[in-house]
Amino acid sequence: MSFIDKMKEAGEDIKEAFQDGAHDLADKAGDLKDAAAEKAADLKDAAAEKAGDLKDAAAAAAEKAKDAADTAKEKAADAADAAKDKADDAKKAAEDK
Repeated sequence: MSFIDKMKEAGEDIKEAFQDGAHDLADKAGDLKDAAAEKAADLKDAAAEKAGDLKDAAAAAAEKAKDAADTAKEKAADAADAAKDKADDAKKAAEDK
């Protein structure tokens, strides 16, 4: 085999090695892309779940605030009724004197 033939064969070997390396890199890049997409999907799901939890917590807090407002309104109405009753009693007592 002549020197030129040996050089051509070595060039082909180098070319094949680079192609194999390029394929390996492409495979690795595909794997990394898939892993990144999977992680992004997991993060999206976790964020959606957390948002749902926060929405539920906000709804529960709003319900508690509404209940507290209703209770305060009832107590205010009861206090107003009691004050009116006391005023009526005082008026009747004054009229009876």
